[in-house]
Amino acid sequence: MMKKLLALCLSGLIISSAIQAQTYAIVIKGGHVIDPKNGINGIMDIAIDKGKIVKIAKSIPTDAVQVIDAKGLYVTPGLIDMHTHNFWGNNADQAYMNAPSALPPDGFTFRVGVTTVVDAGSPGWRNFDLYKKQTIQQSQTRVLAFLNIVGHGMRGGKYESDTTDMIPEEAARVALANKEHIVGFKVAHYSRPDWIPVDNAVKAGNLAGGIPVMIDFGGAEPPLSLKSLFLEHLRPGDIFTHCYAQVNGREFIADTTTKKVKSFVYDARKRGIVFDVGYGGISFSYSQALIAAKEKFFPTTISTDLHVGSMNAAMKDQLTCMSKFLQMGMPLQEVIKASTWTPAQVIKREELGHLSEGAVADIAILGVRKGNFGLFDYTGYKVKATDKLECELTIRAGRIVYDLNARATPVTLHGLPPRK
Repeated sequence: MMKKLLALCLSGLIISSAIQAQTYAIVIKGGHVIDPKNGINGIMDIAIDKGKIVKIAKSIPTDAVQVIDAKGLYVTPGLIDMHTHNFWGNNADQAYMNAPSALPPDGFTFRVGVTTVVDAGSPGWRNFDLYKKQTIQQSQTRVLAFLNIVGHGMRGGKYESDTTDMIPEEAARVALANKEHIVGFKVAHYSRPDWIPVDNAVKAGNLAGGIPVMIDFGGAEPPLSLKSLFLEHLRPGDIFTHCYAQVNGREFIADTTTKKVKSFVYDARKRGIVFDVGYGGISFSYSQALIAAKEKFFPTTISTDLHVGSMNAAMKDQLTCMSKFLQMGMPLQEVIKASTWTPAQVIKREELGHLSEGAVADIAILGVRKGNFGLFDYTGYKVKATDKLECELTIRAGRIVYDLNARATPVTLHGLPPRK
């Protein structure tokens, strides 16, 4: 018996010593790395240890706890979905605030390479503490937020047009107290022909240190002027989401008669206005996007507007949105940039969205599947595609959290990352 115990102890010591002798926690081998911040676009290896990227080189020895075979795949920074709704709850009479139309992120992020989401205004300054406890602190996905200028957030109906609940000073106070989580302010679903919510949100952004504002233009009769919004009310760095929407009550960026993007839209882009997809349920139309794509007016940032309705309709997920722009002629490197480094810059989180040595190891490993695919919008307009992006593996904070086809050896997941 003693001999068996001694043998087991010696075996354990040998295994422990072997693990300790290994240089890295993970080495990703042979993938095509696309890292727009650092201008990397080629075959490279990546080494990860203690949750960080520690080395990127043409060849790195495989002395690691896990080795990932990425041959034939693209290795990118973890994707950033800059427009989601994650304030999930069971209040069926509410919209996306503590309501079942919103989604807890972890079940819908890692499987498509997303490691960071930015909630687009589901919580307001009155209920952000509940959102933090209920969503941020319960998620392994990194969750950031645009705080709604409406104190109640996206409660729906009359609440979202209540100008008495749009108090810039209160919104700024909550944002300043939660700098770790709040990256800007959101205006959404306002249905009157005035600028009160936009101007209040911009004021809150200035009071909170110059953080950006995201605008969902809602609807009004007559529609409010996009030119005035872009050139008179917003600041450089502010965000126009649902930029390819064609919805009644809103002005569109492309003229459906001339089939041209309006000239002031180009002026707005030069001024620094951010054009975000925010795909949503009915907020993306090929009738707008194809006109823009013909002129190479591609989005600044690609995002989903993820919620139960959009996920189960034409939108699907982040990679489907990216695939649609790939099909419309946006180069793959630009599609990746619009889903990683650019959103990181827009939300002023420049520690994210890249693969620099020393950066947090948030990584997506993506394949391009060849086939015959049908991509469509909410109107039923369909386009054919031969390429579709698919996630093979996701790493969050240095741990493998999703592995579709057992690319890692050994295949055992190291558990979910710490909540941050």
